[in-house]
Amino acid sequence: MPIKRVWAPRIDFSVLRRELELPADFPAEALQEAQEAASIALPPVDRTDIPFVTVDPATSQDLDQAMELTRLPSGGYRVRYAIADVASYVRPGGPLEAETWVRGQTIYFPDGKVPLHPQVLSEGAVSLLPDVDRAAILWTIDLDAEGSFAGIALERARVRSRAKLDYAGLQASVDAGTAPEPIALLPELGALLAARAADRGAVNLPLPEQEVEPDGDGWRLVLRAPHAVEEHNAHISLLTGMAAATLMLDGGVGLLRTMPAARPEAIAKLRAAGESLGVPWPEGSSVGAVVASVDPASPRGAAFLNQVADLLRGAAYTAFDGERPTEIGHGGVGAPYAHVTAPLRRLADRYATEVCLALHEDRPVPEWAREALPRLPKCMAATDRVASAADRGAVSLAEAVVLAHRVGETFEAGVVDVDAPSKPAQPETQKQNNRRPRGGTVALDDPAVQARCLGELPLGDRIQVRLTEADPVKRSVLFEQA
Repeated sequence: MPIKRVWAPRIDFSVLRRELELPADFPAEALQEAQEAASIALPPVDRTDIPFVTVDPATSQDLDQAMELTRLPSGGYRVRYAIADVASYVRPGGPLEAETWVRGQTIYFPDGKVPLHPQVLSEGAVSLLPDVDRAAILWTIDLDAEGSFAGIALERARVRSRAKLDYAGLQASVDAGTAPEPIALLPELGALLAARAADRGAVNLPLPEQEVEPDGDGWRLVLRAPHAVEEHNAHISLLTGMAAATLMLDGGVGLLRTMPAARPEAIAKLRAAGESLGVPWPEGSSVGAVVASVDPASPRGAAFLNQVADLLRGAAYTAFDGERPTEIGHGGVGAPYAHVTAPLRRLADRYATEVCLALHEDRPVPEWAREALPRLPKCMAATDRVASAADRGAVSLAEAVVLAHRVGETFEAGVVDVDAPSKPAQPETQKQNNRRPRGGTVALDDPAVQARCLGELPLGDRIQVRLTEADPVKRSVLFEQA
């Protein structure tokens, strides 16, 4: 899918920060602790000989992960994945730890972010920037030729990244056959892990992303399909999360990222949607396999993937200590899974990593980490809601600004979702239900906008729609079928 852009004038996103009651500066005590921690000694275990590289968006400076991939003599693979060692810089019980619990995770806006940690750490002393020694939790994961676990180890170590790579540049080098040696195996291993995920019933949604990017004195509203290397890179993170879940389940203590499997009736509904959209569903094929066969750039493919997203509901954090939890799987991953690879940006990862280290080293889990586990699910659920609201609000505001002067115009759009049929109404509510307008969601190519549209919409078809509302104050955009 080509990148589609449209320009908007300068937008003030500070109203979103105020509405979400996000913190501005760090408290003085927390900031002082971070500044003092920035100069602590690095771990004595020296792994700076490993040629790690990072792969992130081009503008990122808070770099959580660095990797090196090699082929084993057996024909399998060795994944060495260095994760920023945040816990060594945040004192348990101190003011900085307390402030990170208030924040929960880094919240991103087009004009900046509300970071989980002070910049002196998140974009400085702890970030895995190139050509400097850094403290890390080093995961070494050996896989056999089929991609199954053959060994898992982790340790605190000093590491040094050789290069800061971005997705577009790495994709170009992969396409040209010149990928950097430390991750030259990424496309091969990523494809193998993706195939194994599909066999497990995992569901990977390659949905185009709506993003708002700065552009001189204004903003770009961008609809962009992910690069293949982004998906490969994500599978390395998922692999590490599955390794962490294995350690914690075997050790009887930890924090899982869980999601219930799709209900049979939901899959049946999706199959019916696939039939109406002309999406082949061979007998015996999993949802993941069908999803992998769909072209997200086509209107009908996009509509089908939008319906698949309804299956991936109910994600949560599940803490346990002693008794194995009833729900241990993640429906999207197709296996038990844990968050451990983004501690600079996500609070839970710091504690889950400490549990894994202790279990691997066969020592007691630190009390500060163990005590935090049952409190983390509530904290992370709250901050996830804030992050989602920030994402939606920023895009909705940009869409409304872009379209504010075009009310009354007609556009071509693809129908990517439609309202579910109403349940039979009782007589006293029938009139009210009759007044409720039917509609769904449409996606415009130019400008790259997705918004609600009223009418009896044909799912997966391209139709003409008329813009009836674009209000930057309410951050609302509404179309009707033309």
